[in-house]
Amino acid sequence: MALSRVAMLCNRAEFKAGEESKPVLKRECNGDASESALLKCVELSIGGVTKYRSENPKVAEIPFNSTNKYQVSVHETNDGDDRYLVVMKGAPERILDRCSTILIDGQELHMDDEWRENFNNAYLELGGIGERVLGFCDLRLPADKFPRGFQFDVDEQNFPIEGMRFVGLMSMIDPPR
Repeated sequence: MALSRVAMLCNRAEFKAGEESKPVLKRECNGDASESALLKCVELSIGGVTKYRSENPKVAEIPFNSTNKYQVSVHETNDGDDRYLVVMKGAPERILDRCSTILIDGQELHMDDEWRENFNNAYLELGGIGERVLGFCDLRLPADKFPRGFQFDVDEQNFPIEGMRFVGLMSMIDPPR
């Protein structure tokens, strides 16, 4: 669920209004091709993306840019945890550089050299067959430093985007141009 959660929340794509009766893959989206593909993927696999987003509101966002090669958003969550959730997606190597732990079979483990090598092998294999690969990670912010109502400043970046938890990779076919 952690990977799907990041793919749902750290995503600006939305289904166009009036498309609800169409099959998911036939629905038109507002958003770029990669984000629309992720939106359709999680809608097909889990469903209820629009409702989930409304229940876990975004309070801050650092949009994707070609320099950073990642996108970040901060959310309140409705899962009984009062801590803010930071979610990030982007170029896999940029994401991995910001992670100190990795989620494996529901357990958070220290990100060591062996996991980094496994990650690089998977990333290179997917990229080698021409797929576009994105990395995903998250982080719960400590409630004592970031209480509810905290004013996040994305320009001054007054919250951490290091020490993240790597939750996975997603790849998609990058059609020839």
